[in-house]
Amino acid sequence: MIPRHLTPSLLQALQDNPVVLLQGPRQSGKSTLAQALASAGHQARYVTLDDAAVLAAVARDAGGFLSGLTGPVIIDEVQLAPELFRAIKLEVDRQRTPGRFLLTGSSNVLLLPKLSESLAGRMEILTLWPFSQGEMAGLREGFIDALFHQGPLPAVAPLALTRQNLAQRMTTGGYPEMAHRVDPARRQAWFGSYITTILQRDVRDMADIEGLTQMPRLLSLLAAQTGGLLNIAALSRDIGLAQPTLKRYLTLLQATHLYQPLPAWSGSPRKRFIKREKVYLNDSGLVAYLRGLEVAPLAEPNADLGALLESFVGQELHKQIGWSQTKPALYYYRTADGREVDYVLEDRRGMIVGVEVKAATNLRSEDLRGLADLADATGKRFVRGVVLYLGREVVPFGANLHALPMEALWRIPVA
Repeated sequence: MIPRHLTPSLLQALQDNPVVLLQGPRQSGKSTLAQALASAGHQARYVTLDDAAVLAAVARDAGGFLSGLTGPVIIDEVQLAPELFRAIKLEVDRQRTPGRFLLTGSSNVLLLPKLSESLAGRMEILTLWPFSQGEMAGLREGFIDALFHQGPLPAVAPLALTRQNLAQRMTTGGYPEMAHRVDPARRQAWFGSYITTILQRDVRDMADIEGLTQMPRLLSLLAAQTGGLLNIAALSRDIGLAQPTLKRYLTLLQATHLYQPLPAWSGSPRKRFIKREKVYLNDSGLVAYLRGLEVAPLAEPNADLGALLESFVGQELHKQIGWSQTKPALYYYRTADGREVDYVLEDRRGMIVGVEVKAATNLRSEDLRGLADLADATGKRFVRGVVLYLGREVVPFGANLHALPMEALWRIPVA
């Protein structure tokens, strides 16, 4: 089993919360991590609602089911029985024992208000995404915390990340199953079955919707627009759905953790900003599958890596935020006059870091104009801006502006 960097945070949450929910996309490794904890770091009884008999018992009497479980318990796939949340609330209110319930679920309860509200103040939520690049390499990434540190960035040794290797990483993605499938055809077969399972099972479990056959096309359209601004009107015309229905479908895809829109940053009164969300999915391998992208064409010197590479970096940032000490919020930056930064990270103090992604081995000063504009907009709140690029050297463009090799994203260690 590949160690998960979220494990220490999960164990800490169990020390002082009666309920901890480990959520994330299906097949991201939640059940594997929960079972590992049940036999080691957090010894508890493990039950799964994927078991028809267990699910039937919960449906018949959720409170009675819980009363028969003593000590710490792990309940897997809890989204299959929403009625369990209220029963857990009553149980916790009677006896508030830290680590009593570890729940796992494939649906984002923050988008299912009736579930999240029932355990408000009693439950901590952590999200487990597919493997990060560092997890697959056995490295614990400290990239985000290093960016917010006021001192100089840690030294990064020159590395040789080839386009072939980068293309392989992007098209593979981070789903654990991909580590066992070397043949691209078998990876494509898995992604096809994976999407079908989510749309036929998870979406139906959350809502009884009509026109389920349109969901795969919607997912493909979103993949084609990766990194672009969400245009509801245009998307509605392209797929032939009324806008209210389309918005409902997008919410459902977001609840399965497949669709992961990125909000705009607009925290300065000195600028006029674009405020629409950007379109992203949760895994670059999934995006590559839906767009029919393969390693060999992407490895060509003149291939356009832009949108896929930007998505790849954004997903790595999302994953690292989960175990970072800083835990910043993630946005993008775009002004009305066209200045933009791919990613803006803002910590709880309001301090700002900008990350720009360039699919080039050489940079020009104009490649940092967006970061300079962000620095101007945020003033003393601006800690630094970095450009991740395909070159091998760390290049300073000023006191707080640097270009870093792409591998710095997963090779800067925890301090």
